[in-house]
Formats: sequence, structure tokens, C-alpha cells
Amino acid sequence: MAASAEGDHRAALAAVGAERIAALAETSDRPGLIRLASHLGLLVLTGSAILAVEGWWRLPLQFLHGTVLVFLFSAAHECIHRTAFRTRWLNDATAWGAGLALMLPPNAFRYFHFAHHRHTQDAERDPELATPKPRTRGEYLRRLTGWSYWAAQTRSLINAAAGAPLPEYVPPRGAARVRREARIYLAIYAAAALLPTLTGSTLTLTLWVAPALLGQPMLRAFLLAEHTACPLVPDMLANSRTTFAHRATRWLAWEMPWHTAHHAAPTVPFHRLAELTAEIEHALKSTAQGYLDAQGQILRAIDARR
Repeated sequence: MAASAEGDHRAALAAVGAERIAALAETSDRPGLIRLASHLGLLVLTGSAILAVEGWWRLPLQFLHGTVLVFLFSAAHECIHRTAFRTRWLNDATAWGAGLALMLPPNAFRYFHFAHHRHTQDAERDPELATPKPRTRGEYLRRLTGWSYWAAQTRSLINAAAGAPLPEYVPPRGAARVRREARIYLAIYAAAALLPTLTGSTLTLTLWVAPALLGQPMLRAFLLAEHTACPLVPDMLANSRTTFAHRATRWLAWEMPWHTAHHAAPTVPFHRLAELTAEIEHALKSTAQGYLDAQGQILRAIDARR
């Protein structure tokens, strides 16, 4: 059932004012460069810590490193919107590199994600809902492992590279780019897979593959909190959850816990979302006090379906 326009995100943005929204939407290279440099710097530190120890002591460090690694998703997300930086090539290069680390080619991701923005929580047209949300606690736990993500991305890359039909949200003008990008990514992954055999080095496994697998549950939980158990209505104040999170979490996620503000005004860059949230906070309809609260809301909604 559609939500009434009265009191929805359009009314909230109108109250903020077009001039204020336009000012918030101004992009800049500096905040993005600082965030990217600090994110990559932390990856260097956590990666160095892994190499400094041996044996099973590496596992907790790989989990930590992997959590930082998989949250490059947030950098890729901001960059496909081309709001992380004012300079376009910085957005595109960062999205390409971050996407490579996570099997997330940016052109395909952009088409998928923009369709999600156009049709958020529309059961028929939102591509995020093509994969059903967890309906049981078992499905919830399986989603957290990330295995369904890796399997879906692998199939998507292979299908695109092989010339199979693309999803309908990919426009004909973008098909060649999506296919070319998939082939380049697969070639790089094949080369990376051969490195241990050719060089005897296991660095790609130690610093990339194993950490990405170990850290993926943290990203899955974060992404589930964005819309799961929110109403299937067009109103962004209701269909997207704002999670009031610790500043360290907001830093790692490139401020995406302010998710309602991002959906209401996707042209506003990450470093201004807190300001926009403050402007519309009184109107928010789906919120959580941290990610444990968000997961609790999701689990209670799952239990209520029984």
C-alpha cells in the first residue's frame, strides 16, 4: 500500500528547502581523499599486524582486517554515486579498485543500485528484493555468512562475461561496458589465483581472500539493517532505516548509517549526511539505536512471521 505524500520524505525535504539541499549536495575532493587515505591506512596497519604473527593468532587479525576490507563496499557505493569526490575520475577509479577487492564491478553495481533507489522497497521492481529477505532465523544466519553474495556475484560475472542476457535494469547502452568490465575482472581474478603456484607466495590468500571471507558477515549485518523489516512503501522516511551508530562505525561505513537521508537525497555526499539527518530527524519513521538494536528489530520481525 502506498504511503500518503503528506508527511513523507518529499514533505520533509521541502521543509528543509531547495537552497539548503543544494548547498549540502556540493561535492569536494578533500573529505573523500581524507576518508579514503585513512581507510587504506588502516588496511595497511591491520595487514601488517597479520604478517607479524604466525599460526592461529592470525585468524582474529584476519577477521579485523577483513572487516575493514569489506567495508570498502561503502567507498564503492559512494563513488558509484559520484559524490565521494568532486573530480569524476577519482570517483570512478576508487569504485573500480574497491569493486575489484569485493567482486563488485562498478558499472553493473551502478545500474543495480540506481534501480534500487528508483524503486526502493517496491516488491515488484526493487532489484534488492529479487533475493528475498530472510524469513527464518536459519535464513538470517545463512545470509550473514556471505556465501550467497559470493555465489551470486560469481554467477553474475561469468554470465556477463559469457554474453548471457543481462538483468533488465542494465540499459542497452551500458551492456558492452558491463560485459567488458566482467571480463577484465575475471582475468584479474584468474591471474591472482595463479600467483601462489607461480610465485610460491600466499599473500593474496592471507591478506585478501581469507580476510574477505571472514569479514563478510559484518558487512552483511550492516546491509541488512538498511531496509530489512522496514515497510514496503515509497516513503523514504519509512522504507529506509537510520541507525544511530558510534562514530567509529560511521567512519568505517562512510556515514551510510544515515541511510534515510541518503535515500531521501542521494546527491548529498557522505560527509554532509549527518547535517541532513539533523534537519529531518523529527520525521524519521524507521530508526535503530545501534546495529544490535537493528538486528533485534529484524529478528523480531522474522519471529512475528511464524
